[in-house]
Amino acid sequence: MRTTVGIIGAGPAGLLLARLLHRAGIESVVLESRDRDYVEQRQRAGILEQGTVDVLRAAGAGERMDREGLRHDGIELRFDRRRHRVDFPALTGGRSVTVYAQTEVCKDLIALQSKEGGPLLFEAEALRVEGAEGDRPRVPFRHQGREDVLECDYVVGCDGFWGVARQAFPAGVSRVFERSYPYAWLGILADVAPSHDELVYARHERGFALLSMRSPAVSRLYLQVPAGTDAEAWGDEAIWDELDRRFETDDGWRLERGPITQKSVTPMRSFVHEPMRHGRLFLAGDAAHIVPPTGAKGLNLAVGDVVTLARALAHERETGSPDLLDAYSATCLRRIWQAERFSYDMTTLLHRAPDATAFDARLQLARLERIASSRAAGTDLAEAYTGFPLG
Repeated sequence: MRTTVGIIGAGPAGLLLARLLHRAGIESVVLESRDRDYVEQRQRAGILEQGTVDVLRAAGAGERMDREGLRHDGIELRFDRRRHRVDFPALTGGRSVTVYAQTEVCKDLIALQSKEGGPLLFEAEALRVEGAEGDRPRVPFRHQGREDVLECDYVVGCDGFWGVARQAFPAGVSRVFERSYPYAWLGILADVAPSHDELVYARHERGFALLSMRSPAVSRLYLQVPAGTDAEAWGDEAIWDELDRRFETDDGWRLERGPITQKSVTPMRSFVHEPMRHGRLFLAGDAAHIVPPTGAKGLNLAVGDVVTLARALAHERETGSPDLLDAYSATCLRRIWQAERFSYDMTTLLHRAPDATAFDARLQLARLERIASSRAAGTDLAEAYTGFPLG
């Protein structure tokens, strides 16, 4: 099998890249190790930055998002039993975010790729990347019980943290920067209307809590728990009771309860791999970087990567110049490190560390008071949350 761009992974990064390349007249083949149902059902991110929304619309993938997605013009910070709203449009010149689950983004992009784009092979396991330093890299893969080879001009690893693409980088080339956190998120999906019309980020002495949503009828909520927690060790009533404690305020606000349909635990990790290019092999999305979910940056960083790469590939095709491809890693990493910084700041602002002291707690409250009382501090948060410039 032969193509211009071989894409490993049909998550949002790989699917959007294939879509952008198709619109630019560049051939691609997407290899995905899982089946279609798995890709369309795996729960991940749900917050789309302004730039991500704009890219999906421009790519022709925004119709259902605009119809079913929930535009949010702010978030609420909750601390010391008080509430403070961060008004995004007022602080950013009109920018907002949209609640639209990654599962739905993938469904939309898969439908478009199947109808208009190049080959999208499910249950096609990429085995390795060969010849990245040469002019014709290859991806041996297994599909429908037999092995084949995808020959490409370029290979893009959108295959996540555990994928094969990053393994093709020589040890002497790779640099890794990472941090693990001593806590995790216990997340639930519940069949109950959200108790607030915007996301609520709560800092509490017992730990962090987040109120989010997937739709007007489905709530998504999270509790800070120790790393390694078993989700099934928490009973439903215990979860609701703890959420009640952490969201409590002095103004009578109430959390509505409903049937819990899913529980899971998400570890917290920061990770960056540099560089994001080796020869004709490029990394995008979780293959190159991980952020703790507090800042809602993971999916949006992946979008920034593939927008930058698609633009560079189109530029090379149109002009013959490799300049943008050569700059891909440095261009992406500038945005990635700002997102890593913001995600780390949000995480340490709102979570209680196991060894936290009274001094640490007072600093958290002082930082939150600063955001609530200073337009400059509020603007810094709003600009980062709604998204750094793409590319």
